[in-house]
Amino acid sequence: MARDDGKFCQPTGAGNRIAFRRQNSPSELWVWAEQRRGRLLPVSLELLGKARELAPALGAVPAAVLLGHGVEEAAGELFAHGAEKVYLVDHPLLRLYQSDACADLLARLAGEHGPEVILLGATTLGRELAARVAARLGTGLTAHCVDLYVNEEGRLVQVVPGLGRGTLWEYVCLRNPQMATVKPGVFPVPQGDSGRRGELVRVPCDLREESLRARTLEMAEEEPAGVSLEAAEVVVAGGWGLHAAGGFEPVWELARLLGAAVGGTRPAVDRGWIPEELMIGQSGRTVSPRLFVSLGASGAMHFTTGFLGSGVIFAVDQNAGAPIFEVADVGIVGDLRAVLPLLIEELRRARGGG
Repeated sequence: MARDDGKFCQPTGAGNRIAFRRQNSPSELWVWAEQRRGRLLPVSLELLGKARELAPALGAVPAAVLLGHGVEEAAGELFAHGAEKVYLVDHPLLRLYQSDACADLLARLAGEHGPEVILLGATTLGRELAARVAARLGTGLTAHCVDLYVNEEGRLVQVVPGLGRGTLWEYVCLRNPQMATVKPGVFPVPQGDSGRRGELVRVPCDLREESLRARTLEMAEEEPAGVSLEAAEVVVAGGWGLHAAGGFEPVWELARLLGAAVGGTRPAVDRGWIPEELMIGQSGRTVSPRLFVSLGASGAMHFTTGFLGSGVIFAVDQNAGAPIFEVADVGIVGDLRAVLPLLIEELRRARGGG
């Protein structure tokens, strides 16, 4: 089912505050459907699955907002993964993400329709867009969430890693819309149902090129070297403890034998062993492989939140009291200089010489 919204969305100009009012009954829980050339990012579907789970407790309808050009086909995928309504803003100038225009359009839509919650992926674009929209709507924003639930008062509780060892902080926004960004990979992608249908709301958009203060002309995406972290069934990650073992080379060798992707901690990045895009944790990537191997990482919360959804966590560290063993399913307390060569030797033997 499709209908036109009957209103034109025009950018309001940076810094303008948009009045927020609820018009929908029942209320709605929105997910920003981030896409590239019409292809939805997995985090958009992950958030839709979570929105569908949260919606009954909020008395809300899970909905998605899709901005772009020639992307209507993606609406069907959003319906298949849980959206009951999709707001579609289609305009040639939105073929590529336009920072000011997308922020103004999403904020104006929210001001007109009054969603109770807006969720965005904590991607490069999602983090920027969320901050701009929250400022325009005069509401709060919790970033880098690792969990969401609804409390007894019917408010969205937004969970982020704390600064202390093994702590999680919970935030509640007392104004609507309640906004949060969630790291990719935190929630699973729900099972799609191609037979599921919903309401498609086409929102006319009177966007003019002269209203764009800055315009995106091109977007380049680099293909990951080796196995992609998010897609890998096995991930091998290293931490500062590898310094005593002579560096990161054994990690790459172990990953090669396992057919695994490689990641690491902030100290591993600072040391120059891996590029920043391979960092795992609150400030990096979130992964959920079948097997996660942690080598020489003590297990600070800001690291472990990046892989808690893994099937099996295997850790090696010489400190028996390291917090990594609190989350590991299998652990070895030992010196990496002794343990790693043995692991590599056994894997080579199992693979007929590797």
